[in-house]
Amino acid sequence: MTTTRQDCEVLDAEDSLRELRHQFELPEGLIYLDGNSLGVLPRETAARVQQVLAQEWGRDLIKSWNTAGWIHLPGRIGDKIARLIGAWPGECVVADSTSLNLYKVLAAALQMVARDASPQRRTIVSERSNFPTDLYIAESLARQHGFELKLIAAVEELPAALNDSTAVLMLTQVNYRTGYMHDMAAVTAAAHAAGALTVWDLAHSAGAIPVDLNAAQADFAIGCGYKYLNGGPGAPAFVWVNPRHADRFWQPLSGWLGHAAPFQFTPDYQPAPGIQRYICGTPPILSMAALECGVDTVLAAEPLGGMAALRRKSVALCECFIELAEERCGVLGVRLASPRDAARRGSQVCLSLEAPLHEAGYAVMQALIARGVIGDFRAGDPARLEVLPHILRFGFTPLYVGFADVFDAVEHLHAVLTTEEWRRPEFNKQGAVT
Repeated sequence: MTTTRQDCEVLDAEDSLRELRHQFELPEGLIYLDGNSLGVLPRETAARVQQVLAQEWGRDLIKSWNTAGWIHLPGRIGDKIARLIGAWPGECVVADSTSLNLYKVLAAALQMVARDASPQRRTIVSERSNFPTDLYIAESLARQHGFELKLIAAVEELPAALNDSTAVLMLTQVNYRTGYMHDMAAVTAAAHAAGALTVWDLAHSAGAIPVDLNAAQADFAIGCGYKYLNGGPGAPAFVWVNPRHADRFWQPLSGWLGHAAPFQFTPDYQPAPGIQRYICGTPPILSMAALECGVDTVLAAEPLGGMAALRRKSVALCECFIELAEERCGVLGVRLASPRDAARRGSQVCLSLEAPLHEAGYAVMQALIARGVIGDFRAGDPARLEVLPHILRFGFTPLYVGFADVFDAVEHLHAVLTTEEWRRPEFNKQGAVT
């Protein structure tokens, strides 16, 4: 039976999470389906940042490190994020960027392997389709420490890649291109059975799907603050280390705030206990204040069922989008590029275009954006488009996306394709960011 806009309006009216949308500054008429790239501005953020600017910095100045608790922000916000990723208080801190945190934990993991494992464990395993910064950091560390980076082309190759040469398995739980979601517990167990450590990137997981790092017995995890956590562009990232590993090694970026006693100003480095040693330099206070507001928007769902409730709505939104996109646009060459099984899909849906439209993806997305439907485009491999096609990527953040938004977005996509609106010259001029 065809889903109508009226059906979607009913679903929105029955949605127990609908009031959470009021936490955000959303322009009237905009359908924002790019929260998997940059989350929406929370209403509280501007006032909070202004408070930090005018009062804490402007009037109280350096006293605010103590009086406003600036020095404790990495741990305080880290404890809030811990509630979203299955960690306990004191196990997660906010610091630096995703790339830097990955460098820290992957370097620590390689040190552990080099000291404790057999000499033949010299391979870091990841996916060819993993986010590039993860692969670049891994490639750099592999060269520095005499390891090899091995990339699998498909998930089905993972079991064979885990063997007695594997040192570390490094994966993004939800693939940034397709939305494919790994079973963290099962994959971690397989890696441990093979004698390898695991490093998980939660950039497309934290705040989007239920995550339980401790239950999965993961080893290390990192993630960003500006996607589903709504922390703003370039928001600080977070890092988690399983407590059984936290005190075993220095992380390589041994900055002063990771010192056991930073204000003793000793010339030698003594790492702080536990996760605190994974802090490096002085935290960016304005960005941290904004991030905390963003994290609070996700925690606001706790009385309404928390991440489990957000996940149920996310799945329903994605299923509705897939159904409507295939029904309305399938005959126009639109194909699903994400897993059909919701259990294997994060909070995003990716579509590809068949020939002769397979090169029109960027222009189609620009036409949608001009209509007020915000998604993004990710280029494929021109030599292997049947395996790695160009994709139109749509993220569904249940905090502020509704079912009527889904219906309207598909109608706009249908209109762009049937009218060939995407052929307009302005939609075919590629910008620096896609």
